[in-house]
Amino acid sequence: MKAGAENAASKTYSITQLSEEFSVTPRAIRFYEDRGLLHPRREGQTRIYSQRDWVRLLLILRGKRVGFSLAELREILDLYDVGDQQTEQIRRTLVMARNKMVSLERQRQDIDQTMSELTVACTYFEKLLEERGIDPRAPVAASKRKKVSAA
Repeated sequence: MKAGAENAASKTYSITQLSEEFSVTPRAIRFYEDRGLLHPRREGQTRIYSQRDWVRLLLILRGKRVGFSLAELREILDLYDVGDQQTEQIRRTLVMARNKMVSLERQRQDIDQTMSELTVACTYFEKLLEERGIDPRAPVAASKRKKVSAA
């Protein structure tokens, strides 16, 4: 191993350093630790995070951003040590990513359908107001309904 690679591998981080670098709270980092996704060593009460934890946190945050659950992320991260140069990890991540894309495409279709239905409804309501001589784009006054207290 080259000296530079050895130094990078032995780099450590405090919880404050990780939270600042990744713009997450220390509480979030402890949460991932409690869920078994990060494994800092301890020196007294101090958590010492390794370069491996740094990479895992990066992957956790990226995975969350694209919609992976913590269970899915744990499965992906746990496959790192299988001993096959991460081939199974890469394959499993690819399958999960493709499944996520299919799910998101279904959601997009659902959203498109809902937007279409709302457009039709708005057009109908605008027409009703226009028939009553009311500008549908005019500001709506705040409702002055009396609140009914529960007895």
